[in-house]
Amino acid sequence: MSTSGVNNNGATTQTSSSSSSTGSSADAWNSISPDDFLKMLITELQNQDPTNPTDSSQILQQISEIRNIQATSDLTTTLNQVLLEQTFSAASVLVGKSVQGMADDGTSVAGTVDSVTFGNGTATLNVGQQTLKLGNVQQINNS
Repeated sequence: MSTSGVNNNGATTQTSSSSSSTGSSADAWNSISPDDFLKMLITELQNQDPTNPTDSSQILQQISEIRNIQATSDLTTTLNQVLLEQTFSAASVLVGKSVQGMADDGTSVAGTVDSVTFGNGTATLNVGQQTLKLGNVQQINNS
């Protein structure tokens, strides 16, 4: 943020400060709601310099940007939901089928899928007493 002031000699001084952020600018935009943006825009318009008003094209550009950000956020949510549904469907089809693959600990898992467990967006196949993540399946056989 940049500020200017006048020192005792009548000269204008410029100081600037910045804040660091650990997240990306996209993360910052995703955390702001359209209502929050509208409140900031109204505050900006109320506090603008009357001798140098904000250009209407800048306001339209800001509104367009928030709409694009909201549309991108909505699309991301929809795509994540579709991915979850596809994972659910792919794992469900394997119940009763014979599979082979590698467990997370590196051991070989082979047998018939008894059931499927879902958690945190991950499908885990229950093969007897062993578990196998859907992504670690190497072979599928009809039983």
